[in-house]
Amino acid sequence: MSDGSERRFDRQARFAGFGPAGQERLGAARVLIVGCGALGGSLAQQMARIGVGELVLVDRDVVEWTNLPRQVLFTEAHARSGAPKATAAAETLAAIGGPTRIEAHVAHVDGENLDELARGAALVLDGTDNLATRYLINDWCVRERVPWIYGGVVGASGLVMPVLPERGACLACLFPEPPPAEHLATCDTVGVVLPAVQAVTALQAALAMRWLGADDARRAEFETWLVEIDVWRGEQRRVRASRDPECATCGKREFRHLESGGERAAVVLCGRNTVQVRPTRRGTKLDLERVLANVRASAASAERLASFARFEVEGFRVTLFADGRALVEGTSDAGRARAVYDRWIGT
Repeated sequence: MSDGSERRFDRQARFAGFGPAGQERLGAARVLIVGCGALGGSLAQQMARIGVGELVLVDRDVVEWTNLPRQVLFTEAHARSGAPKATAAAETLAAIGGPTRIEAHVAHVDGENLDELARGAALVLDGTDNLATRYLINDWCVRERVPWIYGGVVGASGLVMPVLPERGACLACLFPEPPPAEHLATCDTVGVVLPAVQAVTALQAALAMRWLGADDARRAEFETWLVEIDVWRGEQRRVRASRDPECATCGKREFRHLESGGERAAVVLCGRNTVQVRPTRRGTKLDLERVLANVRASAASAERLASFARFEVEGFRVTLFADGRALVEGTSDAGRARAVYDRWIGT
């Protein structure tokens, strides 16, 4: 091959902690990344560049202008068109080239679809921005005995922890219940900076590379730590994460977040003046052309795009997907968003 592709991974395969055998294992692995925003986009880029075999991307959101300072897979063209993040991410990754096979899903991850999305995954990477989805991932991975790597970032600091079912602590061992939303700092209240995102995903990606490239003997050396990093102060600390034998999830194997099927209430998206609204009926399939025909007379604009429809009514921009899920932009009031949804979509 004259283009040098056969030498693509030469430098990382020379690294003693990884080696040619590690590269071969990595190239055979399937990885699920939940979320394609700041964390997920950076993780996806790193996984594609190092040559993971298959990369499954899933995200429920669309690209907007405020994403561009920290979400590395998106361009102004993506923000201008409001492209779905999963498909925009796949488009950018395709331009990198390489052997990684990309599978993109524009979807909300819940107890109904996680089995399908994660099928065959050797590892799950957390690129989410909310605790509800993280506890759902934790339930599924503990139940199926699939490792996952937690990552969270806000402001200039972040947390990283590998979860190795039956070997170390799971998320619920450390935090048995999600803290009340009003007690949490968010990107809405304190912002977030790109260096913090990159620091967190560098640790997540290194753990992923180390785990996927390791043989059984090297995997046995893994220990579970919770790492906290603050890039503004240049500080880092590491706390041993011990398994709680009384943990409801990994100790008693109660998977209430997974078994609930996922919350169907309207959800305010982090860092957005946007609410996600889902249909009350499971298994909904919409005729997007019919919906557009119904709203056109009253809408300021209405258009059908590749995999979704978009229209503006009552001062709100509504992005509607065929499964009935909608993003109502222009409000953070879940009740108001649900009212707009019911009035114009009504499912």
